[in-house]
This record gives sequence, C-alpha cells and structure tokens, in this order.
Amino acid sequence: MRSTVMLAAALALSATSCSLIGDGDDDDAKDGGKGTVVLVAHDTFGLPKKLVAKFEEESGYQLDIQQVGDAGTLTNELVLTKDSPLGDVAFGVDNTFASRALDEGVFAPYDFDAPAGVDDHALPGDDEHALTAIDIGNVCVNVDTTWFDKEGLAPPEDLDDLTDPAYRDLFVTPAATTSSPGMAFLLTTIAAYGVNWLDYWEDLMANGATLTKGWEDAYYVDFTQGGGDGKRPIVLSYDSSPAFTVAGGESSTSALLDTCFEQVEYAGVIDGAENVEGAEELIEFLVSPEVQAALPESMYVFPVVEGIELPTEWAKFAERPTDPYALDPAEVAANRETWLREWSDVTSR
Repeated sequence: MRSTVMLAAALALSATSCSLIGDGDDDDAKDGGKGTVVLVAHDTFGLPKKLVAKFEEESGYQLDIQQVGDAGTLTNELVLTKDSPLGDVAFGVDNTFASRALDEGVFAPYDFDAPAGVDDHALPGDDEHALTAIDIGNVCVNVDTTWFDKEGLAPPEDLDDLTDPAYRDLFVTPAATTSSPGMAFLLTTIAAYGVNWLDYWEDLMANGATLTKGWEDAYYVDFTQGGGDGKRPIVLSYDSSPAFTVAGGESSTSALLDTCFEQVEYAGVIDGAENVEGAEELIEFLVSPEVQAALPESMYVFPVVEGIELPTEWAKFAERPTDPYALDPAEVAANRETWLREWSDVTSR
C-alpha cells in the first residue's frame, strides 16, 4: 500500500532519474557496442535501471539521458537548438506543445509498425508521423476527501464549483506560464468556457485561488494531502494521483473527472540527429511491453499500448475520465502566446 509520503519519495526518485539511470556502468552496455544514443527528456522521465540496461544490451547502444525541465521548457530548448540538436531523440513533448515543435521542424519523420493503441493517439496534423505516442494521462482537479468529510462539506464536482464561495481560498494550481499541468488547466478552461474563459478566471481568482510555479509546489507544499503542512484541500494534479494516496485499502483523494484535460506524451527523432538508427531503435523500445508496463509506477502515466496490465492500485483508484476536455493542437499553436498573455493579465490583478 502507498501513502502520500511514499508518493513523495517515489517522485523525488523520478526527479533525479538523470543521475540514477543516465550514468550506467560500462558493463551495462555491450562491450564493443555501436556508440551512444542521446535522449533529451523532461525532468520527470525515469525508467527502472534494468530496462535501461536491457535496451543497452539488446541494441548495442549506450543510453545518455539529458533532462532539461518540464514539457514546455523541453519544447523551447528543442526549438532554440534545432540548428545544433541537443541529442538524437526527444521524449516528453506533449499535445499542448507538439504543434509548435512540428511547425519549427524539430523532428524528422519516422514510421514503423507500432503496437495496437499507439496510432490511436497520433497527434492530429502530424501527417508525416514525426512523433510517436508513448503514454497518456489526464490533468484533473483533485480533492482531499478526508478533509471534506471532516469539515462536513461536500467537495466540488466541476469547474463551476471552484468559483463557488463555499470553496473560497481552497484551490491551488500551478501557473500556466511555468508549468505544463498549469497550461493544461488553462486549456481546460478555454475548452469549457470558450470566449468567456477570461471571465471564469476572474471569478476563480476572486474566489481565492492561488498559483504556484510548478506542480510540486502546489501538491507537496499547499495541498492538504501533500505530506506537509498544506492548507488547501483542492489541487490541480492528475487522474492517476489517487492511486498514490492509498492507506488501509482506501484512497484519501479523488480526481474530479469532469475537470480533466487529456495529455499525450510523444517521442521523436530529432532532425539532424547524429545517431538516427539508435534514435529509431529507442522509440520502438519505448512502446515495448516491458516499458509500457513500467510507465505507471515509474512515470505516473498510463500506457498507450493496448492490453498492458495496470498495477492493482491503479486499476482500483486511478479512474479515468470518459470525456476529457481537448483542443485542436493547431488552435493551441496559433493562440498560445495570446492566451498566456491574457491569462497573465487577469491573474496578476
């Protein structure tokens, strides 16, 4: 069984994955191998060392993992360095940022006979197949059910409820300008409220919502189930989060499934890569059954490949939305800067 404290430890382990799995011993790779494949990824990329060793042994390549921030920072770095690529393959650009990367020519096409389920999550508009879906999840508002039970207050159910005075000063979310989950929540509100989304944010901020730089601050510092002294029982997190707050056979949190925005993370061969063959081999490895089965507990996301068995607590507590919010990636790419500027204006008043 997992507790919030164990979740903190697990995520801390993932956050340092560069030092844990990027420095494999020489005997982890084949003697006389084919060289190195450089993977550029966001900070929460992490796989068990045995899987990294398996890739190195079976492929003959040594894996060098370079982590550069969250999905937004990763995308920016890939765009800024497209004429002098940071590596051979990138993982972690998601559907809220992918169109920008494609428009800037960051990735080279690579198509292969992917396992069932992968192409179901292909990025709309990626006609040349420059990106391969690796995992999927949903950014959702989460609540501390134990706090609400203790207070005798019914928890919120949807986005509208977050502006209800009954929940004043109870919600914390990472900022859209500094956090990929925060950006996903901004897109949720745009998808839900259309041209009235700025009015929603005015009401949300007037109801005492607070912003943090990143998800870790929101969850571990401000959230009442984050393992610290948090005072806010409503937080922006993920549909998988309740699987990590389990004690005594029950979860102390739940995700509000009417507040979710779907996120798909992709991998792609970086255009101009030195080791194209190694990059392609790594992408195929990331959709292998072994890696897909490891994703829930190593990166807290759902596999895209069909038929992968989930951990017991995920199957029981990580309930997924049936109709999450979504926006056309092309619309996001065309409006991102304007939306972020308008969002910054309304949340700084």
